[in-house]
Amino acid sequence: MNVHIVQHNIVTNNPEENLKWILEEIESPEASNALLTVFPACTLCGYPLFGSVAYTDIQKRAQAALQECVLHSEHRAFLIGMPLQIQDKGLCNAIVFVQNNAIRAIITKKYLAPDEQKYFVRGEGVQTINYQGQQIAIGFYEDLKELTKSHTEQPDMVICCGCNIFEYNKPYSIRYRMHKIVENLNASLVFTNRIGGEGPYLYAGGSMALNAAGSVLCQFPYFEEHSESVDLQLLNSCEDEKPEVVELVYKALTMGLREYFVKNGIQKAVLGLSGGIDSALVCTLAADALGAENVHGILMPSQYSSDHSVKDAEDLARNLGVAYDIVPIKDCFEALKKTMKPIFGDRAEDVTEENMQARIRGTILMSYANKFGAIVLNTTNKSEAAMGYGTLYGDSCGALSVIGDLYKTEVYELSEWINRDIERIPVNTIKKAPSAELRPNQKDSDSLPEYSELDAILNLHIEEQLSLDEIVQEGYDEELVRSVLRKVKMNEWKRLQFAPQLKISPMTFGLDRRVPIS
Repeated sequence: MNVHIVQHNIVTNNPEENLKWILEEIESPEASNALLTVFPACTLCGYPLFGSVAYTDIQKRAQAALQECVLHSEHRAFLIGMPLQIQDKGLCNAIVFVQNNAIRAIITKKYLAPDEQKYFVRGEGVQTINYQGQQIAIGFYEDLKELTKSHTEQPDMVICCGCNIFEYNKPYSIRYRMHKIVENLNASLVFTNRIGGEGPYLYAGGSMALNAAGSVLCQFPYFEEHSESVDLQLLNSCEDEKPEVVELVYKALTMGLREYFVKNGIQKAVLGLSGGIDSALVCTLAADALGAENVHGILMPSQYSSDHSVKDAEDLARNLGVAYDIVPIKDCFEALKKTMKPIFGDRAEDVTEENMQARIRGTILMSYANKFGAIVLNTTNKSEAAMGYGTLYGDSCGALSVIGDLYKTEVYELSEWINRDIERIPVNTIKKAPSAELRPNQKDSDSLPEYSELDAILNLHIEEQLSLDEIVQEGYDEELVRSVLRKVKMNEWKRLQFAPQLKISPMTFGLDRRVPIS
């Protein structure tokens, strides 16, 4: 059977815009020569829809777009995903099988994510239909666990319509799962997945087709639109490329940045350049995603900033071709201290004055953003967010957190990967000891354990969800672990006020990891 597979970017809550490219694919020569065209799940309206799917307006618009697709389906067959009201049942996340100007079958999602359960009713799961003499099992990715050797209707082919949110380990787990299904059922398989971004959620694509022997017939590129027809009866396999995790993360973050700006109608970004590794990485990703001409850096040295920090920031901007301004904060800081003197009296300087500097910098960035129609990119990493190592309404400000789901050690790994061919991020930025430079000779290590040890503990606690005792059993010092976990817990309130983060891990703050504030 010749199947036309479509991997495309989808615009959330805009079935009319999605309808345009859907009709182009349906009417393409490739689709007309194929027996079946397969689109990703949630094709017409995007995902996640959250509360917007409850409005009858979006449901009616999706229904109208579906009817338009049906009108263009003469001598064609395709699968398309959308929210659909099912009579006597309710609103379902559905895959609609359209053939020759008629709806032939409706497959509804059974295993709903927690957010989906608020708006969708539980569906029937995988459905097997007979088409062109083939028994074809069709379902959502999450429902495929019902396909086993004991399945009542053994299929000749499996079609998985995915809308799988990217995590750095998921492309590999998806590939493994598809191979296991083929191995267990001795059936050919098509997996299609969307690309693009929806706020913090990113989609990688990676669609693929396997014959019944388990050979990979086609493997679509990650993070790129692509469509292709494949004969599932072929025996020859294609070259099965497996990109590095760090490359996938780079592509995910640059795509997520670009999508956030394009889909929100924003062009310009601004960020503070400290000369440190975090702002350097965010600036590089932004320049790659948006174009250097659309990124502006602001250097805001204080009396505690080292000369090399300013030089490193300037070197970065020149390497990337990013415009920048230098706005020293010493006078503003002294003026604020003088303003607060009647209230503070003779109390010694402490973390209060450190936070005042960070908030002055946040005010400068937000002021630039307001004046020039830009948005501020946040540069906090996951290690800092976990430990509360940052100033609320200061370095935590921003419309989008670009590396908030990357631990500090992963920030270094990605930066070194970016520099693999040519020095873009200054080497001194990567090699020097990290510092907030809010007091004389300050280093991150004054307040935090070494990042290599800290990140290992955080990963065990956050991603692996291990308790204090379980982490200690892994060989870590009990007092150190206790201190780290205490800071993670006591800073939950602060993380809830952070900018949305581009999700690349299985346990992103605010999206996957939700715990009580107190």
